[in-house]
Amino acid sequence: MNENINRSALFNGSCFALITTAFTFSIRAGILAELGTEFGLSATQLGFINQMFFLGFPISMILGGLFYYAVGPKRIMQIAFITHTIGILSTIFAGGYATLLISTLFIGFGNGCTEAACNPMIADMYSRDKVNKMLNRFHMWFPGGIVLGSLISEVMGKNNLNLGWEAQMWVTMIPTVIYAILFYGKAFPKPHVAGVTSVAKNFKAMLSPTYIFIFVCMALTAISEFGPQQWVGLIMSNSGAKPMLILALVTGLMAVGRFFGGPITHALGQTGVLLGGAVFTLIGIYLFSTVTGPMAYVAAIFFAIGVCFFWPTMVGAIATRVPLSGALGMSIVGGIGMFSTAIFQPIIGNWIDSDMAAKAAEGLTGPALELAAGQATLSKMVSFPAILVVLFIIFFFWQKNVKVDKAAAH
Repeated sequence: MNENINRSALFNGSCFALITTAFTFSIRAGILAELGTEFGLSATQLGFINQMFFLGFPISMILGGLFYYAVGPKRIMQIAFITHTIGILSTIFAGGYATLLISTLFIGFGNGCTEAACNPMIADMYSRDKVNKMLNRFHMWFPGGIVLGSLISEVMGKNNLNLGWEAQMWVTMIPTVIYAILFYGKAFPKPHVAGVTSVAKNFKAMLSPTYIFIFVCMALTAISEFGPQQWVGLIMSNSGAKPMLILALVTGLMAVGRFFGGPITHALGQTGVLLGGAVFTLIGIYLFSTVTGPMAYVAAIFFAIGVCFFWPTMVGAIATRVPLSGALGMSIVGGIGMFSTAIFQPIIGNWIDSDMAAKAAEGLTGPALELAAGQATLSKMVSFPAILVVLFIIFFFWQKNVKVDKAAAH
């Protein structure tokens, strides 16, 4: 059907678009503390800025999922490029808090467009036996890009080259321009129309107990993963460990883990992987909230093992256990993950502000105050995976004898 499609250019363009998403995630996390200092922002305000990033993502992802068959991937990626560019440039030239809110919303919107367009486009470009392989290679670039972005932020940051946060944001334009060049003038595959007329059936399937259960759990797995990662720079900067190296270690291990995700999921099953992930995440966040120095890197290993398979396994669980929900069901589950993360960002920021005031009242000052407040906030985040451990134990026994759609599995 797509003989004249330049699959290589489109696939590579998709990968660079996902690297843009990863850079805006990791480099933005790296400059968060500098933004707070530059514009005199509280942790709560920084939380609202983070919220815009995670709010724009599900809005465009769900809209892209709904309109993909009508407008096609080319139009959605053109919107992604425009919103990425506006968001990045308006961040660099931001005049204050309001501009940062709007610019971050644009970046998040562009990131959601990338997910909404590239996943089904890759599925449309390749035969059934190659789709899973190519999607795995595509998704490798999110943690892989975060590793690269974290190292770039560490090298360019104030403790090394001290090039300023604006220079770091300029770096995010590099993969943005590259994916635009790779996509420019190329013919895109026509969307496969199978199932387009069954949106009503998709919604009906989404009312099933299994879908609703996964939907609720996705909100908790997403914040368990992205909550600590987004605040690692601010919280761990006084722990004796380098926060960007922690982020690079976490995402590097995630990239390697996802490469071997197929055999691990085959051996443990989806429910076993999710339960084990919740346990490791609980241990990792607890360690983050109690240790300092080199032990922070040990905490990062536990955390990385825990969150590594959350996102792909949750989406895979929808594909295999609620297959009639279709692509729309998977998009909405991904969207609720990002929406949950958006909702909790200012809450986490408020926790930091409150813990800062409480620890200051105890007489702590300077770096000791910031570390104590940050770790107190992390101790609150332990509740997310703790709830998941209980839910996934229930899910494990509930789904033990349920047959799944093997054809839809990764």
